[in-house]
Amino acid sequence: MMAYFLAKTDPETYSIEQLARDQETPWDGVRNAQAVASIKCMRPGDTVLIYHSMGVAAIVGVACVTSEPRPDPRDAKSWMVDMAFVSQFAEPVTLRAIKECHQFDDWSLVRQSRLSTMSAPESFIAWLREHYPTNTLA
Repeated sequence: MMAYFLAKTDPETYSIEQLARDQETPWDGVRNAQAVASIKCMRPGDTVLIYHSMGVAAIVGVACVTSEPRPDPRDAKSWMVDMAFVSQFAEPVTLRAIKECHQFDDWSLVRQSRLSTMSAPESFIAWLREHYPTNTLA
């Protein structure tokens, strides 16, 4: 069964546009124990919402996990997966919009603003599909 995740990136470091150009990339550099635990749960075929954490904080696109999780060879505290570009959203989904709906106040995205990688609840995916129908989730 496919799972959903959210992965944050600073767009100046690695943006959804760069992922679209590269088509696939290793997703690494995560060190927070809780975020690493989320990466360890990822499986090929899982959907990952890509979130730009700087500027206008927003979900900007979708990637798909293409590899099993594995230890990051450059950092003993980190794990990584490979991700492939799926789509860039027609309309970014801002953190402000997510907070203002108050349906996800208990989600890590709202509660733990510094957590870089997390699971995404299926209820959020349903909300995205309903409120942002022009955005392609795959």
